[in-house]
Amino acid sequence: MNDQTLIFLCGVYALGFAVFHTQFWRLFKWKEELSKLSSINRAIMQIMNLRLIYFFVFVAAACFFFSETLATTTFGNFFLLGIALFCAGRTIEQFIFIKSSHPLAQLLTYLFIFGTILFAIPVFL
Repeated sequence: MNDQTLIFLCGVYALGFAVFHTQFWRLFKWKEELSKLSSINRAIMQIMNLRLIYFFVFVAAACFFFSETLATTTFGNFFLLGIALFCAGRTIEQFIFIKSSHPLAQLLTYLFIFGTILFAIPVFL
């Protein structure tokens, strides 16, 4: 598998998380759950989620449209390593903030470990 194929898969990974985040209002019953927060905290939660959706779509677009640049330039490798570190940090935060042994929580941990590796491979090959 060449670097550009791996980077395309990185884009698919990022797009999957963008779609996942669009479902937060429904999956986590945000209409009723967020109403328990102050209006500022409710707004912050929704704004952060919308920015994450944008971020994941942006990463996916970069992977789809600039895979050669990401694979062959210092900036591209810096970008991919930055996303790998984002995923690694998210993995660590999973253990700190989500104390659940629920299978879906564990799946998220594995998905972020996978993302860390997926985004790092083209940098180190």
